[in-house]
Amino acid sequence: MHYGSQSMIEPLKGVLVRRPDASFAVDNPKLWGYPARPNLSIAQQEHDGFVRVLMDSGVEVLYHEEVLAGRADAIFVRDPGMITSDGAIIFQMAKELRRGEEDGIRRCLEKLGIPILHQFSGDVFIDGGDLVWIDKHTLAVGQGARTGKAGFDQLGKVLSRHGVRLLPVPFSNALHLASVFCIVHQNIAVVMPDYLPKSFIGFLEERGFYLITLPAEEDDSLGISILTISPGKCLMLQGNPVTMQRLESAGCEVMTYQGDEISLKGGGGPLCLTQPLLRE
Repeated sequence: MHYGSQSMIEPLKGVLVRRPDASFAVDNPKLWGYPARPNLSIAQQEHDGFVRVLMDSGVEVLYHEEVLAGRADAIFVRDPGMITSDGAIIFQMAKELRRGEEDGIRRCLEKLGIPILHQFSGDVFIDGGDLVWIDKHTLAVGQGARTGKAGFDQLGKVLSRHGVRLLPVPFSNALHLASVFCIVHQNIAVVMPDYLPKSFIGFLEERGFYLITLPAEEDDSLGISILTISPGKCLMLQGNPVTMQRLESAGCEVMTYQGDEISLKGGGGPLCLTQPLLRE
């Protein structure tokens, strides 16, 4: 497979996923921020169903299978790194319980033949969930609890050599930027405007985006974590009927998957569960 993923919406051709293993079914869910202990058997069934939806949509699915004992969040492969058209960047995550995932995904990507452009280390933190491509040369970077100024600055230095400029987006009271902002089409985005700067909302409107507001009651059910398969073709978690209806009214095609264990308990939707390897 070739690689390259400097977009949120171009046709998705290949993704990396990680099937839940024993490390996901934690005995101490509160430590991980999970509402309850995941049922591993059901979680695996849900993940298999999730993968089938991707494959039926023409997406090649590759697996990150390295054993990462004690890393419950490792199924959320979006956060430890990112793929650009020139190679991979491996992050250092702020959540201490996730340390070690970064080296694991680096080894996986190296086995796939993807060159590593840079790996973060030390006290410079960044999460993949804070990154949203506005276009192939503009990357919005959330400035919240998981990605600070040092992470923003270092990523900017790395990507400036590859023709990418960063747009800082401060936000509050949410885990990641992708928890409050998601692009689903060339000119359509789903937002939670109360969490975002008015200047950023204005920037999107100036760019010609039609903004769909996520209803507050579909925040906890991860209604905004939407994986775009191709422009206007979306995959989202079941149980978000208002957001789904708003997307369809805007002309989008919406598919859903069952994710009570892998998403609601783990706190990560289809964006978190996938690391795009190739978008055309």
